[in-house]
Amino acid sequence: MSAEVGCAGLLVEDTFCGPMAALPPEGALSVLVDMPVRAGGCAANVAIALAKQSVRVSVAGCVGQDSAANALIETFERHGIGTQGISREALPTSKTVILLIEGQDRRYLHVIGANHSFSVDHISRDWVASLGVFYLGGLFGLPGIELKQLAELLKFCRERKVLTVVDVVTPENVKGMAALKPLLPFIDVFVPNEDEARAFTGLTKAHDQVRMLEMAGANTVIITRGGEGTVAVQDGRIWSSGAFQMDVVDPSGSGDAFTSGVIRSLLEEWRLPQLLRYASAVGASATRAPGTTDSVFSASEAETFLAAHPLTVMEEHRWT
Repeated sequence: MSAEVGCAGLLVEDTFCGPMAALPPEGALSVLVDMPVRAGGCAANVAIALAKQSVRVSVAGCVGQDSAANALIETFERHGIGTQGISREALPTSKTVILLIEGQDRRYLHVIGANHSFSVDHISRDWVASLGVFYLGGLFGLPGIELKQLAELLKFCRERKVLTVVDVVTPENVKGMAALKPLLPFIDVFVPNEDEARAFTGLTKAHDQVRMLEMAGANTVIITRGGEGTVAVQDGRIWSSGAFQMDVVDPSGSGDAFTSGVIRSLLEEWRLPQLLRYASAVGASATRAPGTTDSVFSASEAETFLAAHPLTVMEEHRWT
């Protein structure tokens, strides 16, 4: 059975250390209960979260020819995720070590590895044409993505009526709108977080960020703000929502889980307020356990949670 959604982009093997009260002092040893190793990276996280919501999904990306690659592919296959679009490269599989310190933001140690090789040429047009939604995860964190080629691929999606969802990572050298602006008209839903939107727009307030992105040609923009909720713009209308409160163990992957909720909502053709509620619930669910996907809601779990936990979504104002 063909996939409804294709997830392309960052594929990573994640190792989670903690939560721990503090990093050990120099020369000292801290003993952890566990150090789980999981599939990670935007494309992997969104694909697994979608599979947990009973969405048919397949993945495109680059991994190495090593045991980490084998583990990633086995994880995808265990979740029923198609792996035909994964290419094995001479570089090692990308890896990240995430240090979880209680009361502090996460620290990361990262190897780009095979993600360096991933390019638009790795994305089959026949595969894309068969999808309902095409998702690209980690734009600007994929050095091999040539932006003119990506624009052509996004135009192809528009011609074939394949909806597109894109999120980004913003290395320090990514500043301003020059690289992003030509792509925005061909992205149906753009999903940066508040810090990423600041890197592009130079603006600190999410309401100003969404307006600037729409004026630059964006269609629907949803900016996630962690525990502060979301701000979105669609057809000149700004919407905002709060966030669900969870007992947070690890916020890793919550943004990707949110994006998976956005994608399922697009498949269901839900209007923006319902989309924001559902995606917010799925995103919040990812924070309840170490790792990026272990605690993500299924569709039925999310709907049960929403029935018991209403979330207000407000239309704030309109401009023309």
